[in-house]
Amino acid sequence: MEYYAGLDVSMEETHICVLDREGALIREGKTRSSPAMIAAFLADGPPCEQVIFETGRMAPMLYHGLIEQGVPVQCVESRQAYQALKSLAGHRTDRNDARGLAHLARTGFYKPTHVKSLSAHAIRSLIAARKKLVGQSVTIDNQISGTGRRVRRSVAARLVAGIQGRGAEGQRWRAGSSCRALRALCSTRSHPHGGCGNRCRHEKDGPKVQGLRAPHDDSRCWPHHSPGFRGRS
Repeated sequence: MEYYAGLDVSMEETHICVLDREGALIREGKTRSSPAMIAAFLADGPPCEQVIFETGRMAPMLYHGLIEQGVPVQCVESRQAYQALKSLAGHRTDRNDARGLAHLARTGFYKPTHVKSLSAHAIRSLIAARKKLVGQSVTIDNQISGTGRRVRRSVAARLVAGIQGRGAEGQRWRAGSSCRALRALCSTRSHPHGGCGNRCRHEKDGPKVQGLRAPHDDSRCWPHHSPGFRGRS
């Protein structure tokens, strides 16, 4: 008597169903999704003529592991198996899928698919990981370059300066700019009308803070075209 088995594989456990040539149920159950456990479950029953399961993430590991255990296993395309299982079982469960795959192995209406070697899958995974890393590196490089162009400053030069221990210069520059900006704001707040009094429009001791605009009033203190003002137009 010939026997056939179907495996419905998931990440944690695998449902197994064994049928005879006439389609009668011989044995069914579930075990962990490892080649050794599946081979041990099949070894407890009658020897199977053919064992099939669908393609998926676990397919390479299970296929080559079961071949090493001496199990006559075949892997079928999941789309082909889906069409067959949809017609064989009305309600899709793991148990019914395993029984449907066993019927598929019994009738022989399936086309086995090629499963690449584990070394080929390892190389393919490395190539995919390298492609992902290169893409992320290019994306980050473009973002840094775009940021540098927006602030009109060489980001790379500042990073190198920080690495070489010259980051304190940038801190002193930022501190000085902040102090000048605060002094300018305080002087403007203390003199609501510009704080110019009798100062002329060309006085050189006004606040020369980049980006700071003087209030618009009749005194015309530090206008936009003043030589000491470098604000944005």
